[in-house]
Amino acid sequence: MPRKETIRKAKADKRAGKSASTQAGEFVREEIDKIRHGEHGARSPQQAIAIGLSEARRAGVALPPPRRGKAKKSTRKSAGYAYEAGQGKRKTQRRPRVARAVKQVLKKEPRSSASRGALSKQAKRAASRRSAASRSAAARKAARTKGAKVRSTAARKAARTRAKRRR
Repeated sequence: MPRKETIRKAKADKRAGKSASTQAGEFVREEIDKIRHGEHGARSPQQAIAIGLSEARRAGVALPPPRRGKAKKSTRKSAGYAYEAGQGKRKTQRRPRVARAVKQVLKKEPRSSASRGALSKQAKRAASRRSAASRSAAARKAARTKGAKVRSTAARKAARTRAKRRR
């Protein structure tokens, strides 16, 4: 259950016109704090982030589930349920036994997954994946918009640069 303070901050972000992912960031931050203070653990930084995003969706942040190909089917399904619950389209039932079981499992997980180092490594990996994708997209766009002559010139220049760097 998110703290009232977290919900208040997320609502303030929404009023300020900030994106849904920024609003959800408050919930992710709270989750990381919970792990750091020993309330429970997480198997990886990604799990800590996923728990935070799920809580944000359940609290009503308009963060839609990931599209096909971005996450596995079960993750998308779970995120879809959380999103619908937060938007009031799905009635949720309290399941104390399940909640207790999940909490017990999380208590056994390591606390180091929310350390500065672990989160930094996760952020770097995510950034490198994004930049590689945008670089290749930029290259494809350039190839489409330029003619054969310009592409040929660029290829020759690239070959010269590679040769120079080999020496």
